[in-house]
Formats: sequence, structure tokens, C-alpha cells
Amino acid sequence: MANQAKFGETTFNVGDLIRVHLRVVEQEKKAGKTKREEKVEQKERIQIFEGMVLAIRGREENKSFTVRRIGADRIGIERIFPLASPWITKIEVKKKGNVRRAKLYYLRSQAR
Repeated sequence: MANQAKFGETTFNVGDLIRVHLRVVEQEKKAGKTKREEKVEQKERIQIFEGMVLAIRGREENKSFTVRRIGADRIGIERIFPLASPWITKIEVKKKGNVRRAKLYYLRSQAR
């Protein structure tokens, strides 16, 4: 079981509150000067997903981690990120956690 992961210089553990900076590419179709002409415009922005690390699984290049946050109307949102993803630009550790488990799946039922 993996309890710790490293992204660049940042090391984080299960139970930490982290901010994952993701690069998001948005495509927008716009009409051109003629009817048949279409222009595709690409915009790139950074989106931040902030939450608690529930689990880290895998080893070496195949490592992935699960982050859970509470959204609007107290709905839990979980995302699984591969650690070697080219879309992750930065990971910040906001708060270190102190947990005794490798997988924090019990937090799913406590959120209500």
C-alpha cells in the first residue's frame, strides 16, 4: 500500500488537504465570414481542485491518487488523478493530515 506520493518537489500523504492545479483546454467553434467556414479557438486555463487525499495506489510511474472535496449542497466530489499526468501543473499541500489508515474511505459516509 502506498501512503505517500511525490510530484516534483512536493511530497504528500493520505489525509493531507491539497490543491491540484490542472491545465484545462477548452475548444470553441466560431462561425467564419462565410457560411461554411468555421474557426476553432483553443483557450487554456488553470483549474484548481482542492480536497483531501483519500487514497494513493500503484507504484512508480503507475501511481494515482484520489482527492475528495465537498461541493455545492454538500455533495461529495471525488477525482482520481494519475500522478504522471501531463495535465497536472502543480500540487500544493495546504494542511498536513494525521491519520492512522492507508485508505480513508470511511469519510464518504461521514460527510452527511
